[in-house]
Amino acid sequence: MPHSPELLGRMRNLDAHLFRNIRGQDRVIARVAPALVRGELGLSDPSRPRASFLFVGPTGTGKSELASVFSGYLFGPDHLMPFDMSEYQNKESVEKMLGADRSDVGLLGKALSAHGRGTLLFDEMEKAHPEVLDLFLQILWHGRITVATGRTFLLNDYYVVFTSNIGAADAMRMERSSAATVEESVQRRVRQRLRPELVGRIDEIAVFSRLSPDVQREICSLLIDREITRLRQNGGYQLEIGEGVMEFLLREGYDPHYGARPMQRAVSRHIQDAVVRALFGRGTAHGRIVVDGRKLCIAGE
Repeated sequence: MPHSPELLGRMRNLDAHLFRNIRGQDRVIARVAPALVRGELGLSDPSRPRASFLFVGPTGTGKSELASVFSGYLFGPDHLMPFDMSEYQNKESVEKMLGADRSDVGLLGKALSAHGRGTLLFDEMEKAHPEVLDLFLQILWHGRITVATGRTFLLNDYYVVFTSNIGAADAMRMERSSAATVEESVQRRVRQRLRPELVGRIDEIAVFSRLSPDVQREICSLLIDREITRLRQNGGYQLEIGEGVMEFLLREGYDPHYGARPMQRAVSRHIQDAVVRALFGRGTAHGRIVVDGRKLCIAGE
């Protein structure tokens, strides 16, 4: 079946889009992008999800963000369906996911009913109850799931992503080791912790690296650009970044143990607080953001 030039062009540009939006994880993207392209071009097994991934590594290294970025690129906004497995740790979790009776499709059924395609994201999969893990086997092997109402959902138009912190402590301790050595150690931990029949049905296991200071700087710049763009698009605020602002935000947000999450919070909080101070002070918030002691402000407020 021939593919449109538009689709082929988007697939050629997929890895560049991922590299631009996910920093410091080039080895991961090199594994994930080809699987996504195969799925989009209809080359993967049509009786199973288009592709399945297990993203493992330290907190805040971009595991969930990568799922969000590629899902947005392939399907548009609102097609990422996240499930926090820390909320599915007991025996009743299966009913929560699939429904408790013939009138209930469960949370998974509701998500699938609302989206005919997209990405299922199961965060911290190792926390799920064993019977929930059994559901994952069905999803990965048979490419379908039947909910309490009796309705069966086919999953061949979906990607399935699991995230896990298995082996993260080892990865943090091995910061001087090569990426290949760390990956081998984490993969070994995954196979020790998870059932072999589950691991064997996942298409790609991708190990995320700890973020170096240089990568954190790149991420800080990316987060600043996103925040400025978001405020301009949503609120009409015309803002520029002044000298020293990035260094200030790096000091406020850098955390070697928790990755990019503290940085994201620091960027959003300090820039938004600068907007609030300008609005309270003069009723508008346009101009250059500068450092004022231990806070940011908009020049002229």
